[in-house]
Amino acid sequence: MNGPNGNRLKHILAQVPPGFLVDSRWLAASDVAKSSASDYHREGWLERVARGVYRRPYAKGAPDALVEWKLAVLSAQWIMGYDFHVGGMTALSLEGRNHYLGLGRSANLYLYGDVPGWLSRLELDAHVLRRRRQLFGSGPLGIDDQDFDPAARQAPSPWDWPLRRSSPERALLEALNELPDQESFHTVDMLFQGLASLRPGRLTTLLLACKSVKVKRLFFLFADRHRHKWLAHIDRSEIDLGKGPRMLVEGGRYVAAYELVVPEEFATPASSEPHDGP
Repeated sequence: MNGPNGNRLKHILAQVPPGFLVDSRWLAASDVAKSSASDYHREGWLERVARGVYRRPYAKGAPDALVEWKLAVLSAQWIMGYDFHVGGMTALSLEGRNHYLGLGRSANLYLYGDVPGWLSRLELDAHVLRRRRQLFGSGPLGIDDQDFDPAARQAPSPWDWPLRRSSPERALLEALNELPDQESFHTVDMLFQGLASLRPGRLTTLLLACKSVKVKRLFFLFADRHRHKWLAHIDRSEIDLGKGPRMLVEGGRYVAAYELVVPEEFATPASSEPHDGP
């Protein structure tokens, strides 16, 4: 393709690796008209995977309606510049710390920040849960660009893009914020059991910045149950735990130390000695 359209197509191909996505907003910013995008789709240079969302096809193979979530997230973060991160249980699973993450399309994908709405419309290998950055405010506290090891069927990118995601300490507090509606006490309890290597300094900073009394109380409830050695390095007297009881479940047990009503089995310590892991 020659002329202006050909130059714009070359720009797209230079910016977008095979398998990665762009949306109508990005195309418009790249001076690609809707009619040109339709032409590229018709000629096989782009695949339409949802309304207003296109994928650069792989060199071989028939188009696949399924989009791998990691490629979609990297596309939105690094090609299109959306400011959001992977957090909560999803970030913990990427660290190998959550063995209870669902498999296939039943897996929850927790995304925080300026998450494009079209991500929820794609046929992904995960279920998108969009969240605002309310727990710590809009700043980047505890958010890192970390190495990315995709589980894609094809090589995803000639560039080593990192995945913007929560550190384990922030992800843990984000996961606690999902109790009891989206995550279970049992899942979080089993997760805590293996969190022997968290950094108490970063945890303290995040707890001081955390805006949720519920999350901070739950953190200490589970931390006291499992008593990892890092707990001794957190001064809870610095942390504002608010006042007044919070009922998280019906028919549970009130634990005065945390002013929480929780399921009976989680109202007592899991062990009597500090330990380094399961």
